[in-house]
Amino acid sequence: MKVIDIKPFVVDCFRTNWVFIKVYTDEGVDGVGEATLEYKEKALLGALEHIKEYLVGKDPRNIEKHWHDIYRDAYWRGGPVLMSALSAVEMALWDILGKSLGVPVYTLLGGKVHEKVRIYINGWFAGAKEPEEFAAKAKETVKRGVTAMKWDPFGKNYLNISGAELNKAIRNVAAVREAVGDGVDLLIEGHGRFNIPTAIKIAKELEPFKPMFFEEPVPPDNLDALREVKDRSPVAISAGERLYTRWDYRGMFDKMAADYIQPDISHAGGIMELKKIAAEAESRYIPFAPHNPSGPVANAATLQLAATCPNFEILEIMYSDVEWRADVTDESLEYENGYMTIPDRPGLGIEINEEECLKHTYQPHTLRHYTGALTDIRPAKTKFYF
Repeated sequence: MKVIDIKPFVVDCFRTNWVFIKVYTDEGVDGVGEATLEYKEKALLGALEHIKEYLVGKDPRNIEKHWHDIYRDAYWRGGPVLMSALSAVEMALWDILGKSLGVPVYTLLGGKVHEKVRIYINGWFAGAKEPEEFAAKAKETVKRGVTAMKWDPFGKNYLNISGAELNKAIRNVAAVREAVGDGVDLLIEGHGRFNIPTAIKIAKELEPFKPMFFEEPVPPDNLDALREVKDRSPVAISAGERLYTRWDYRGMFDKMAADYIQPDISHAGGIMELKKIAAEAESRYIPFAPHNPSGPVANAATLQLAATCPNFEILEIMYSDVEWRADVTDESLEYENGYMTIPDRPGLGIEINEEECLKHTYQPHTLRHYTGALTDIRPAKTKFYF
C-alpha cells in the first residue's frame, strides 16, 4: 500500500475554519484527519504541502516512523503550524490502518478501558452578556442532560482585571451555580489571560462555587508562573492546550504545574503522541482532559484515544454548531446523561463529504480571545448535534 495524494478541505464554521485532510492510497483505503488551527489556516496549508512531498510513495502503515522522520527533519521544530499539520496526517494514517484491518483505532491502541466517556459542554452561553442571561441559558442547557459546562466569564480583560469587572464575572459564576445546582460541574476558562496575582485572586474568588477546574489562568509561555498559581490556588488548575509534544509536556510534568492536563489532538502531535503524554500523566496521577473545541474529525479521533486511557477524566465538546456540520461528515454521536459512547466503526469511524465541504469554503475570521465578544460566537442558525 502506498500514499498517492494528500488533500486539504477548508470549511467555514463561523468562528474559524475547520481544516480537514484526506490521505489517499493506491489501494482505495483513504484516511481523514483534522488540523483546525484558528486564524492560521493559510500557513497550515503550506506545511501540509511539505508533508505531502515526504509521504507520497510511502507505506502509510508505518506511522511511528513517518511521525519521527517528519518531526526530526523539521529543523525549526514544534509550534502550531508544523504540529497541527503533522497531527492531522498522523490521524489519517491511523484511520487508514484501522480501515485496512477492519477494526476501530482504539483496538490498535490496546483496546477499550472505557465504553463511554464523560463530556463537558462549551459554547452553551451564546448571546448571553449579563449574569441573569447566563443563568437562563445554563438552565436550558441542563435540561438536555448536560452534567458539566465550561465558559469564560472574564470578557476582554488581559493580564489584570478591575474590581468591578471581577465582581461581575463572579456574579456570573454565582448565577450559573444557583441556576444549575450542585449536581452539575462548572469549569471556568481563563484563556491564558492573567498575571500571577490576578490569577490567584480570581481562583480564591471562585472557590465558594466549587469549580471542577480553573483553566489556563496564565499565558502558556511560562510554566513556573503556572506552577506558582497552582500552588497558591484553592481550586484545581488545568492547562496544556497550547503545548506541543511530549517534550513540551516534560516541563509541565517536572514542575507538576497543573492538576489536569489538556493536550489537543489536532495540535500536540496526534493520537499516539497524546497517548504517550497521557501515559506520563498517569504515572504522576494527573487526570487527562483533552482540549477539543474543533470539528467532527478531531472529535472522532479524540474519542478513539479517550477509550484507551485509564486516566481519562472528561472531554470538551461544542454544544451546538453550524447547520452544515451534519452535511460535511457522516458523524454519528451517541450522547446520554453526560456521557458519549465510543464509536465502533473501523478506523476513526467518520468520513468527510468532499462535495459538501466545497460548498462552505474558507472565510477570514477575526481573533476574539483577547478583544472581547467571546460570548457572542454563534451564527443566526445553529444546530444541536448530540
